Amino acid sequence: MPKVPVDKLEPGMNLARPVTKGNIVLLSKDTKLTETLIKKIQDMEINGVYIDGPSQQDIPKDEALAQLDRRFKNVEDRPYMNMLKKLVKEHIEGLYD
Repeated sequence: MPKVPVDKLEPGMNLARPVTKGNIVLLSKDTKLTETLIKKIQDMEINGVYIDGPSQQDIPKDEALAQLDRRFKNVEDRPYMNMLKKLVKEHIEGLYD
């Protein structure tokens, strides 16, 4: 399930996850997008939504996480870099869910 930027959404696509803003669910999972819904998503300044379909990841999840570890290896003693690494790791894991 790829995360698709709102400017790439097309009518007929199905949501793989609910669309939320804050803690409010705006559109539920499995909603079929229409022109009207896409316009509303764009108007609410949402960056992207998860769409049903094959993920287009070029590398396996394990390799992506290994690359992350290598890139942050020299800055492990910096707390802010560890926080950033944790956020990036969560993002990578979300891409492969």
